[in-house]
Amino acid sequence: MDLKSIIRTVPDYPIPGVQFRDITSITDNAEAFNHTVTRLSVATARFDADTVVGIESRGFVFGAPVATKFDLPFILARKPSKLPNETFSKAFKLEYGETEIHIQKISPIEGKVVIVDDLIATGGTAMACADLVHENWNIPKEDILIVAIIDLPDLGGSAIIRDAGYNVEYLLEYEGE
Repeated sequence: MDLKSIIRTVPDYPIPGVQFRDITSITDNAEAFNHTVTRLSVATARFDADTVVGIESRGFVFGAPVATKFDLPFILARKPSKLPNETFSKAFKLEYGETEIHIQKISPIEGKVVIVDDLIATGGTAMACADLVHENWNIPKEDILIVAIIDLPDLGGSAIIRDAGYNVEYLLEYEGE
């Protein structure tokens, strides 16, 4: 299945100059959604994961069915003030802003960890989440895999993630866009 032909591009969203890749065109197409979850599941199985972490919010949509498929715990990585218990947090820059990511300290993260998100641009979100897991649960970097639907290689995020010692996979890329 050609996911690129399904994903909508919204120009100048959320700010001028950004070509937003709208993955809701995958979720509102049952065949495309199932295909995407299956491909993410293959990467998760190949990595022999023990835990799945989903990055807010699109990582929830794709990560939860992957975790369910393998009967693995699904951990939420959320924006500030969204989790009820004490959290670990990591601040980072986006391609168009700054924020931080939080995971509850009580989260049962162990073994090999797959982190799911929709898109890798500059790598800030995924790297912050991976660092959070690595630093606070003592998971070795080589035991963390970041999987995404889309990579934007011109922004260098995947290369930065690999250079930091983490594993990264994605389903498709948009070069020069």
